[in-house]
Amino acid sequence: MNDEQLYTVVGDRGSMTVFEIYVKTSPERLWEAITDGEMRKRYSFGVGTESAWTEGSEYRSAVPGVVDIASGENVEVDPPKRLVQTFQALWSEDVKSEGTSRVTWEIDPVGDDSCRLRVTHDHLGAEANNELWGGWPMILSGLKTLLETGEDLTTPASLMYAQNQAG
Repeated sequence: MNDEQLYTVVGDRGSMTVFEIYVKTSPERLWEAITDGEMRKRYSFGVGTESAWTEGSEYRSAVPGVVDIASGENVEVDPPKRLVQTFQALWSEDVKSEGTSRVTWEIDPVGDDSCRLRVTHDHLGAEANNELWGGWPMILSGLKTLLETGEDLTTPASLMYAQNQAG
């Protein structure tokens, strides 16, 4: 994404939502946290994501036996720099009816020991259900907390499915 691209904003947001954080970690470690199912459970409400993490492969996010969260395809896989995925929300009929959107993870090294992570969730309808994008701040805060401290974020929502984690 370059700075000259323009996007339509409806209300306080548009069909694209961008989150940007800085994490004291290496690009390789950040990539691992994004693509390792067990690590992902620790910062994503207890939800694991399983995939072969190759271009064209499918992924599935769920708490097995409890709730299916999302599924989609890994459209672009360029470790440890960029991951582009289609995203079909599955946790309720309301979000299922929104259709498929796209999530892009971009990792850029900053300085000697940090990274910028930009997560872009786009292809959303102008009036898309805020459940589709509203969880990103807590997920990304949990990711940053895990990588920088080794601990899990313990806000009530971040623990939503924690009791269902194995081991």
